[in-house]
Amino acid sequence: MLKPGDTAYAFDTRDCRGEPVRLLDFRDRKRVVLFFFPKAFTRGCTEEVRHFRDHYEQIAALGAELIGVSVDRAETNCAFAQAEGLQFRLLGDEDRSISERYGVVWPVLKVDRRATFIIGRTGVVEAVFHHERNVESHLEDVLACLQRATAGTVNAP
Repeated sequence: MLKPGDTAYAFDTRDCRGEPVRLLDFRDRKRVVLFFFPKAFTRGCTEEVRHFRDHYEQIAALGAELIGVSVDRAETNCAFAQAEGLQFRLLGDEDRSISERYGVVWPVLKVDRRATFIIGRTGVVEAVFHHERNVESHLEDVLACLQRATAGTVNAP
């Protein structure tokens, strides 16, 4: 799994609506909160995306772009985003090309670990949060990290 200080994999893909999403497009403009979740429409993942959905405006106000990734098909993530009223982008990573580069694929299950990366404006990972069961901790950690970064203090927890 990537760790703070590593260069983030600069993916170039399309979101579930078919719109291009390039990590490099955010360079020098915004931090990116990139979160990986195991499977759309499952209890824990639904709870997690709802936490992010309900605090999306706060994350955006702190200068970050929120992007979710799972190994589900793009169509599945589109249905998930629509069902949950998500304002942020979901990426289907069916071939696991993004997930493997971030080191989040479970070896046996072949689904994503529940991990969140905060990628700085220079493309370097500033913080990593990994909580498999405590899904609300991702949002708490993200908000705390972004608030510290906005205040100009150390980014990592």
